[in-house]
Amino acid sequence: MSLFENVNWGDIALASWDTLLMVGGSLAFIVLFGLPLGVLLFLTGRHQLLEQPALYGVTSFVVNVLRSIPFIILLIVMIPITVILVGTSLGVLGVIPPLVAAGTPFFARLVETSLREVDRGIIEATQAMGASTRQIVLGALLPEALPGIIAGVTVTAITLVSYAAMAGVVGGGGLGDLAIRYGYQRFQTDVMVVTVVLLVVFVQLLQMLGDRLVLYFSRR
Repeated sequence: MSLFENVNWGDIALASWDTLLMVGGSLAFIVLFGLPLGVLLFLTGRHQLLEQPALYGVTSFVVNVLRSIPFIILLIVMIPITVILVGTSLGVLGVIPPLVAAGTPFFARLVETSLREVDRGIIEATQAMGASTRQIVLGALLPEALPGIIAGVTVTAITLVSYAAMAGVVGGGGLGDLAIRYGYQRFQTDVMVVTVVLLVVFVQLLQMLGDRLVLYFSRR
């Protein structure tokens, strides 16, 4: 009897590719939306360049609400919106909108935290030179906070791997779907083991890549 007699390696390869597409596609949109949102949270916070307590309060509340919703619930609640946006709630396309909705506020908070860690003296120095808010953000804040932001992208990507696996509950495709349909529902333990090992490998590779990039940009 083969050790992996139930494992269809073609299905495993396709599911792995689907997982990478879900994580990569959603991560691109999360950075696109989450980076400016994090900058907005920072700039409108207390004692910052564009201090706006009301705007910060509303934005912060919305971010906190989205972050507090368990992903599996968000996945189900967003099905009608997902169908409107991409035409389906299944497969890779059907998972990307809820992944973006869950990951954007999470990443935005990480960006805000990274910007808060920038030395206040750098901001004051650029202000004294007559730089505009835009110039301060693009020329000082973001470059100084880049290692922290890259670390935030890494953490977000790893979180998306677990979310993408969870999406298999509602037919989201990828390794999670394979683990649930075959490993759990059909009691094929070998399939479950292979999918879990691959997910662990993905996370380790993402963490190693993120650590190397943080180290590289920290030395510059």
